[in-house]
Amino acid sequence: MIQIYNLEKSFGNNKVLDHLQAQFPSGQISGIVGKNGAGKTTLFQCIAGIEDFEGDIVSPHQKVKDRLGYLATSPYMLSRITGREYIQLIANARGEKISEIDEKNIFDLPLNRYCNQYSTGMKKKLALTAIMLVENDYYLLDEPFSGVDLESNIIIQAIIQKLKKLNKTVIISSHIYNTLTQVCDSISILEEGRITQKVAEGDYDQLASILEDSTVDQLVNILF
Repeated sequence: MIQIYNLEKSFGNNKVLDHLQAQFPSGQISGIVGKNGAGKTTLFQCIAGIEDFEGDIVSPHQKVKDRLGYLATSPYMLSRITGREYIQLIANARGEKISEIDEKNIFDLPLNRYCNQYSTGMKKKLALTAIMLVENDYYLLDEPFSGVDLESNIIIQAIIQKLKKLNKTVIISSHIYNTLTQVCDSISILEEGRITQKVAEGDYDQLASILEDSTVDQLVNILF
């Protein structure tokens, strides 16, 4: 479980997260939906310890980042490193050994090719493979389905469901709520730096009505 109290983060005069409160239970898939720029990635970077912040992030482990697998929207990789070396680098950072990498290459990635030759989707699948092959209790998946082919999306959904069965804490972000309704037990709406509403699986129709209100029609009508 991850609990967040009064989380604040600003970049200069721009307050991105404003006294944010949230709770993400173990054994559940928690979704976060919000417009581009709502603060989803910043929230993940605070949880992951990449950004400093004000407030508290509490978990059973003293440092969440030491037990965390973080899939960024656009994973950064050194250009002159192979896919195999990238996986090994992640394992080395945790002091873990990974055996039978080829057998665990479920996305059939060209592991001996340099990462600068990988497409965006291939990089995402490589990064996901790496965080799955080391021991984690928490998973932050930032737009995991974006830029990935349909077959891989199905595999990613199955991976997420397996993490749930293993009682992991999984948080997924997206700016498109339809991508979350298929896998999440609850979805929170992030607006202006705060969680404004949390909706359980049985009430996703309510979420749709919130997100697809009359303002959408008003915006579309501007074009016609």
